[in-house]
Amino acid sequence: MTTTLAAPDMLAARTLRVTQSRVLLSEWTKLRSLRSTVATLLVAVLVLIGLGAVFAAVTVRQPGGFGPGTTAISTSLTGTFFAQLAVGVLGVLLITGEYSTGMIRSSLTVIPSRLPMLWGKLAVFAGAVFVCMLIAGFASFLVGQALLGRLGVSVSDPGAVRSVVGAALYLTVAGMTALALGALLRNTAAAITTFVAVFFVIPPLTNLLPASLTDRFVQYLPSNAGAMMLDGTYGVAHPLSPWTGFAVMCAYAGVLIGFAAWRLRRTDA
Repeated sequence: MTTTLAAPDMLAARTLRVTQSRVLLSEWTKLRSLRSTVATLLVAVLVLIGLGAVFAAVTVRQPGGFGPGTTAISTSLTGTFFAQLAVGVLGVLLITGEYSTGMIRSSLTVIPSRLPMLWGKLAVFAGAVFVCMLIAGFASFLVGQALLGRLGVSVSDPGAVRSVVGAALYLTVAGMTALALGALLRNTAAAITTFVAVFFVIPPLTNLLPASLTDRFVQYLPSNAGAMMLDGTYGVAHPLSPWTGFAVMCAYAGVLIGFAAWRLRRTDA
């Protein structure tokens, strides 16, 4: 009798074994079931396209044309810097929402090794954001160039495709940075405040410092470094090359993800 009962139990245990693919499916189910997912991604898409169109329409009416450090491509993608707030909020909520409701305990009970859950969240979030922002980026570029008219460029222009893909990559890494902050701080308000400070507050504040000081480090701030993918310099005196800047931005995200993984393994939920 014991053998008869044990065999199905062992088979069920093997069938229900936790794997990374099952964790990914679980995290995808969580992501698409959150009401905030559709709302924040829709806001990001509308902001990316809408503000790009606004800046293009304003630029074409200015006698001087493009402002310092901007081009036809970067003008149509200006909405990227505002869309990152919506993407960042979604990244934070994806992990802090579980801490605030206590659902994180159930997640970690099912996944006792813990880290697969973090990798699953990052992978699913990055994939969803990149696809949505890539489509929105191309739409923003096409609308912006249409509004710029004679000042615009075509999609075959050198740097056009790279900049559109770069905008999607920028937003994806910014969102992953926010998710890592959420996993590290485990508090929605604290994580969003930190994200806003790093991406929105600190860069403009550096303009108040002497140029002799800021020229040495301002290009290495995560937002300034990643922005080089968008075909503009945005007032940075010594800008990094596009892919170097993106690598610097990824390095910040990687460090935060590493700290988040360390805390997830070492401390209780």
